[in-house]
Amino acid sequence: QVQLVESGGGLVQAGGSLRLSCAASGRTFSSYHVGWFRQAPGKEREFVAAISNDNSRYYAEVVKGRFTISRDNAKKMVLLQMNSLKTEDTADYYCASKTGFLIPTGEYDYWGQGTPVTVTS
Repeated sequence: QVQLVESGGGLVQAGGSLRLSCAASGRTFSSYHVGWFRQAPGKEREFVAAISNDNSRYYAEVVKGRFTISRDNAKKMVLLQMNSLKTEDTADYYCASKTGFLIPTGEYDYWGQGTPVTVTS
């Protein structure tokens, strides 16, 4: 069982930056792949970024070049650095984890509760 807790969301002006954190429990965190997803009001959940257990990184086209995903296995944490934020980045952001074969945009086993991000113009 893995528990995930997101933090770092908030209110920011367009062009600004935020760093989201995903803190995980569990002894074998280093073996997990971790993804970030987001869901805006009235829209479906969408993939944002993922990092595999061997540090391969994947990004949605809409965030590529602006967002960076990283992990610190010693701290059992995954970070999502978000720069050059746009109003369309406004959403609830969720981290998720899984083991086994990774399809970055696919299904994950464990989910956090989410953290809200609001980008104002």
